[in-house]
Amino acid sequence: MNEPIDVMLHLNPSKLPAEVFEHATAYSERRANWRRREQEAWENFGKPGREPDKLGGVMSSIAENGGWTLHLRLAQLRNHWDQVVGEAIARHSDVVGFNDGVLTIRAESNSWTTQLTYLKPQLIATLRQRLPGLEIREIRVTGPQSHHFSRGRFTR
Repeated sequence: MNEPIDVMLHLNPSKLPAEVFEHATAYSERRANWRRREQEAWENFGKPGREPDKLGGVMSSIAENGGWTLHLRLAQLRNHWDQVVGEAIARHSDVVGFNDGVLTIRAESNSWTTQLTYLKPQLIATLRQRLPGLEIREIRVTGPQSHHFSRGRFTR
């Protein structure tokens, strides 16, 4: 003949009903809470303060909380560079980087480097106005990259 299940599983028969009852009680409480929350959601549907946020607002809060604001402002500057400096200058220059408040712009030629150097104060004022999250202290304008065609043993 088979042993009783409590003996086979080494359970205390006096505590077994309490354990089963606690499990059933916890399950019924979770179920009741779920039903209550579901009913409250239906009752509050469409009331003020319960409308879902627009996607732009949700993305803005994610960007601010995640520390992405600076990177998004810099990307916005790169994408709309022509609106900041004008189409003619934008065709001959690019935003290359931003580090510790210093915006670096690379110009196509030395003459464009000079032109952008004269425009630094206006650029800083325009950028502060249009991109308030981008803290620009200084603008550095670099010219075209020079190529060194030297050969030999002692070259860099």
